[in-house]
Amino acid sequence: MDQYYYVLGSLVASVMAMGLLYNLLAKRNDRGEGNAAADAATATTTTTTEISGECRSKNDADVIIVGAGVAGAALAHTLGKDGRRVHVIERDLTEPDRIVGELLQPGGYLKLIELGLQDCVEDIDAQRVFGYALFKDGRNTRLSYPLEKFHSDVSGRSFHNGRFIQKMREKAATLTNVRLEQGTVTSLLEEKGTIKGVQYKNKNGEEVSAYAPLTIVCDGCFSNLRKSLCKPKVDVPSCFVGLILENCELPYVNHGHVILADPSPILFYKISSTEIRCLVDVPGQKVPSISNGEMAKYLKTMVAPQIPPQLQESFIAAIDKGNIRTMPNRSMPAAPHPTPGALLMGDAFNMRHPLTGGGMTVALSDIVVLRDLLRPLLDLNDAPTLCRYLESFYTLRKPVASTINTLAGALYKVFCASPDQALKEMRQACFDYLSLGGVCSTGPVSLLSGLNPRPLSLVVHFFAVAIYGVGRLLLPFPSPKRMWIGARLISGASGIILPIIKAEGVRQMFFPATVPAYYRAPPVN
Repeated sequence: MDQYYYVLGSLVASVMAMGLLYNLLAKRNDRGEGNAAADAATATTTTTTEISGECRSKNDADVIIVGAGVAGAALAHTLGKDGRRVHVIERDLTEPDRIVGELLQPGGYLKLIELGLQDCVEDIDAQRVFGYALFKDGRNTRLSYPLEKFHSDVSGRSFHNGRFIQKMREKAATLTNVRLEQGTVTSLLEEKGTIKGVQYKNKNGEEVSAYAPLTIVCDGCFSNLRKSLCKPKVDVPSCFVGLILENCELPYVNHGHVILADPSPILFYKISSTEIRCLVDVPGQKVPSISNGEMAKYLKTMVAPQIPPQLQESFIAAIDKGNIRTMPNRSMPAAPHPTPGALLMGDAFNMRHPLTGGGMTVALSDIVVLRDLLRPLLDLNDAPTLCRYLESFYTLRKPVASTINTLAGALYKVFCASPDQALKEMRQACFDYLSLGGVCSTGPVSLLSGLNPRPLSLVVHFFAVAIYGVGRLLLPFPSPKRMWIGARLISGASGIILPIIKAEGVRQMFFPATVPAYYRAPPVN
C-alpha cells in the first residue's frame, strides 16, 4: 500500500510542478541568464528496570519529564498550566552552552505564543530574523518570510540557546505544581510491559525512584533511553564547526545568511546585538583536529576565501581567538515503539539536519499536539488505553514535522557541492529558482519557516526546481548530452527526496485520514 501512495504522491507532484514550469521559464527568459563532549554527558543509561512487587499506590506526579531542554521545559510549563502535577528531572540545571538551537523560525515563534511562552525570548538580547540571504559564486539573493498576514511581532528569533532555555525553566518553576529537580535518570521503571516511572540519582548522589502514570523522555539528541521506546536509526551526515564573530555586521541586517560553499554550506546569523554565530558544515563524521592546528588551517585556507569579504577579517580573528567548537549533525526519523506509560519527545524522538533551523519548531509543534490530546483526560492511570489513544500523536504531528524534516534533508543534499554534473545543475537550479521571487521564493520560504507545513506543497516545489533545471538545460536548443544530464537531474532529485519521504511515512504524510489512530477518541473516564 505504501508503494502505491509513494508513486501516486510523485505523480501528483510532477503534474502540479509542470504547471509551474511554463511561467518559470518564461520569467527566466525575461530576466536573462544571467561541544559534543559536554552534550554527551547528558546521556542516560539504557536500562529498563523491572519493579519487584507492586509499585507505589500513590504516584509522585501525573507526569515525569526526563530532561529540561527546549522540549522538556516548554512541556513542563504547558502541562503544569493545564493543572497536571509535573516532576522534571534534569542532569544539569545550570545554563547550557551549545552551538545549535539558536534560531527559532517564525512558525516556531507562533507555537511559542500559543503555549504562552513568547516572553521567554525577551530580555535575552534575542535578535529578530525576517528571512535569509543566499550566496553562491559571487551572486546573492534575499528571501523574506511571508509575514504580511501576521502581527508585527511575529518573526524569527535568534539568541543564545542557554539563555532561552533558562528563561523557560524559570517560567515553568513559577508554577506550584511543577517541580524541577537536578538528577541523572539511570533507568525506566517497568512493570509487566508498562513504564511506571524512573530511577535516578539526585544531586546528592542518592538512588531515588519516582512514579507517575506517564513518563515523557525529552533528554536530547544523546539520549540512550530512546532505545527502550523506539527503533533509532541515527545518521550523522556532517558536523558543524562553530565560531562567534564580533565587531562586524552581516550584509543583510536581521537575516540569516547561507553560503553555498564547497564542499557544503556555511551559516551566519546574529545571536546577540554584538555577536554573530558562524557554523561551518563539514561533511562526514570526522573533522580536522583543533588541538594540532589542522582546523584553524582548514578554516583559513578553505573556508575564509568563500565567505563575504566584509566578514573575512572578523572570521580570521575568531579563529585566532581559539574558541572553536564542533557538534555532530544528527538525523533520525521518528520510529516510535508505542509503550504504555511512556512517550518520547524532542531530539530524543526525532532529529533532522539543523541547516534549516527547524528543530525547535518541530518540538514546540509536538507539544501543542500533545497538550490538545491530553486536555480531555482527567485520569492518566489506564496505561494501555492511554497508549493506544496517544498513537494518534504520531499521525497528528506529521504535517509540520515531516515537512520540516524532509525539507532539511533534501536542502542539505542539494546545497552540498558535488562533482556530478546533474547535481551541480540541481544546485544551480535551486539558487536560480529561489531568485525568481514571487511564489518561487515565498513558497519554499514559507515551508522552511514552518508557516506552511504542507508536505504536498514541499514535493511540488522540489520537483518544480528539478523541472526548471531541466528547462535551463534544454533551452534554447537541446542536445543529446544536455537531455541525458536533464534525465539524470530528475532521477537524482527523486533519489534525494523520495527516500526521505519513505522514511517519514508516505501514508502518514499525504493521507493521514487513512491511518486508523487518526480517528481515535479520548478514553472514557
